Amino acid sequence: MDIRAALTSFIYLVASSLLYPVLLLLAVLVAWLLLQMGAFLAEWLERRRLGFSKAKGPFNAKKTADSLDLPHRVSLYKSELQQLLNQGHILEVQIQELLQTHIQRANKSLDGLRMLVRIGPGLGLMATLIPMGTGLAALAQGDMTKLASELVVAFTATVVGLFEGMTAYFLFTVKGRWVEEDIRHMELLTELLANEGGEL
Repeated sequence: MDIRAALTSFIYLVASSLLYPVLLLLAVLVAWLLLQMGAFLAEWLERRRLGFSKAKGPFNAKKTADSLDLPHRVSLYKSELQQLLNQGHILEVQIQELLQTHIQRANKSLDGLRMLVRIGPGLGLMATLIPMGTGLAALAQGDMTKLASELVVAFTATVVGLFEGMTAYFLFTVKGRWVEEDIRHMELLTELLANEGGEL
């Protein structure tokens, strides 16, 4: 038996069997992207309501920590920090641990979009190349109908994969800037609350 022919047949079988899982994953990623877009829109509306859509934060000399209007990510940190400070005498390392935990959590919130940026176009490319193989095989046999149907699958998969990647990249870029802004406000809030509480 020709080893090359056997290996080629095996690889062709594996590649062909991946088509439907890849298309299913593309559809799942579209639904996931829609959820991410909804969360992005909700956060954008919140930040716009609080005045965070402009390049200025909530901190100024006339405000105390209790009077600040903050995004939900920073508000959650503020609440936990106040609970920690109300416990009495605490160590600086405890405050730093809480701050680093929330910074890690904020950065982790970008992981979903980061994966979409990479995985979406990759799956789109896979779903493009797999039908192209069967389409070329159909062309060799003169079956133009099958070739046309395979090309439709290939090109639409490319469009969907690129759409997912580009949209996720836009969301990731803007949300990444929001996360950096929130981290900066967490650090400033730590200093403000610590000074008001006489700690640190």
